[in-house]
Amino acid sequence: MALLFGITLSIPSLFHTAGPKITLGLDLQGGLNLLLGVKVKEAIKTRYSSIAAEINYYTLDEKILIDGLKSTSQSVEFELLDANEKDKINQYLKRISGLEIQENNLHYTLLLSADEIKNVQNFALEQAIGNIRNRLDQFGLSEPSVTKQGTEAILVQLPGIKTQEEEQRALELISKGGHLQMMAVDEARNARVSLMNELEAQSYGDVILPFVNNPEQKILLKAIPILDGSMLTDARAAYDQNGQPIINFNLNAQGAKIFGDFSGKNVGNRMAVVLDEKVYSAPVIRERIGGGSGQISGGFSVQEASDIAIALRSGALPAPIELLEKRSVGPSLGADSIKSSMIALISGAILVMVFMVIYYGIAGLIANVALVVNILLVISVMSLFGATLTLPGMAGIILSVGMAVDANIIINERIREGFRAKENFIKAMENGYVNASRAIFDSNLTTLIAAILLYAFGTGAIKGFAITMSIGIIASIITAIIGTHGIFRLLQERIIKSQNYGLWFGYSLKKKGI
Repeated sequence: MALLFGITLSIPSLFHTAGPKITLGLDLQGGLNLLLGVKVKEAIKTRYSSIAAEINYYTLDEKILIDGLKSTSQSVEFELLDANEKDKINQYLKRISGLEIQENNLHYTLLLSADEIKNVQNFALEQAIGNIRNRLDQFGLSEPSVTKQGTEAILVQLPGIKTQEEEQRALELISKGGHLQMMAVDEARNARVSLMNELEAQSYGDVILPFVNNPEQKILLKAIPILDGSMLTDARAAYDQNGQPIINFNLNAQGAKIFGDFSGKNVGNRMAVVLDEKVYSAPVIRERIGGGSGQISGGFSVQEASDIAIALRSGALPAPIELLEKRSVGPSLGADSIKSSMIALISGAILVMVFMVIYYGIAGLIANVALVVNILLVISVMSLFGATLTLPGMAGIILSVGMAVDANIIINERIREGFRAKENFIKAMENGYVNASRAIFDSNLTTLIAAILLYAFGTGAIKGFAITMSIGIIASIITAIIGTHGIFRLLQERIIKSQNYGLWFGYSLKKKGI
C-alpha cells in the first residue's frame, strides 16, 4: 500500500505530469532575493494620526467642542473648549491603550508610553511581514518566503521570477503602502493653496497633497482623516459605466457609520480619496452615502487596479519599506544544483544498496526495497502538501537514505544474534524486531525533535532541510520496522524450509554454519 501511494504521488514530480508536485525553491529554480528595511519609527507617526482620527470622530459624535486638534510624529494635541466636558473626555482617553495624558488648563498633550512605542514598532514589523506575504500569495507566486531578519528588516525570496517585468511588478506590489484615507477638503482656504507652503498649511491643521494624475495640481485637505484603510473589509478591481478600470471597496460597520455620518453632514462639500498621500479623486458629496461602500478612480490600467486592490485587501503597510539588497538567482544555477544533487542521491543510494546485498544477502535486498519506498514516500508526501524543495532539503533526503538503512542494519543484526543463540527463525525475527525497535524509536525520536526545532526557529533554507528530514524519519520508521517485518512474515515459511539462514541474512552466518 505504501509503495502504491509513493509511486502514484511521486510520478507528477518525477516526470512533470499533471497532479500535485513538489515546488522547487529559489536556489533550485531561480528567482529574486530581497532584503527590505522597515522604517518602524514611521509607524509611531501613523499611530498618532489614527488616535487623532478617533478623537475627532468621538468629539463630533458626542458634540464635545475642541480646537487645534493635530497629530505629529511625537504627540497628539488639542484644546478642550468646555470645562464641563473634562470628565467625559478623560474617561474616553483612558480607554486608549498605552496613552500617557498630559493636561494643562484644558490643553491636552497625548504621548505613547515607552512600552507602547516598542509594541507599535514590533507590531509594524510583524504586520509588514504578514501583509507582504498576503500580497505575494494573491500575486500568484509559488511558495514565496517572507521572514524576519533582526528587528527592522525582512528577507523576501521569490522563486520563479525570471523576467524584468515580473521583477518590477513584484517590487512595486511589495513596496506599495496601500494606505487609504478619506479626507475632508478645506473649502474655505483651498483657493489659496497655490500661495501656501507646508508650514502655513500645518498651522491651520491642514495638509497639501498632489493629484495622482497631475502632480502639479494640489489640494488642501484637513490633516485629520475621516477614516482610513484599517476599516476596509474588501477591495476589488472593476469597471465603471465607461469601461474604465476602478477599485470598489467595502467598509466594516464602524467605517460605514463614520462614512455615512460625515457624508450626511457635508452635502455640497468635497471629500478626497487619498491613497499613499496622493489624491485619486475629490468628488462633491451629493447626498448621504450609506451602505459602507465606495470606489476609487484614477485612470488606472487593468494591472494597476488589480495590484492596488491586492494592496488594499491585504492591508496597508504600517511603515515605509526601503530596498536594502536585491539579488537575482539564475535558473541555470538551480539546474546545476539539481543535477549534482541527483547524482549524489542516486550514487549514494546505489552504493548503500550494493553493500546491503553483499553483507546481508536477501535481507539486504528487502532492506533496499524499503529504502526505495522510503524515498518515494518522502517525495509523495512533499508533493501532496505542495512543499518547497530547496538545496538543503535535497541534502536532507540524501541523509535520510542513510538513516533509513541504519534502522534495517540494527534489525538484521538483532536477528543474526538470535540465530547465533540457536533460536529458531520465528523467535529470532520477533525478538530482533522487538529489541531493535526500542533503539530505532529512541534515536529517531531525538532526531525528529531536533528537526522540529530547526523548523520552528530556522529560516528558509534550514526549514527546507528540517522538513525533508522529518518526513524521511517518519517514513523510515514505517518502511524499516512495519514494512520489512511484513515482508519477512510473508516469506517465513520459505525461509524456514530453506534452512539456509546464511543465504537470507548474510555470508557471515553461512560461514559459521548457521
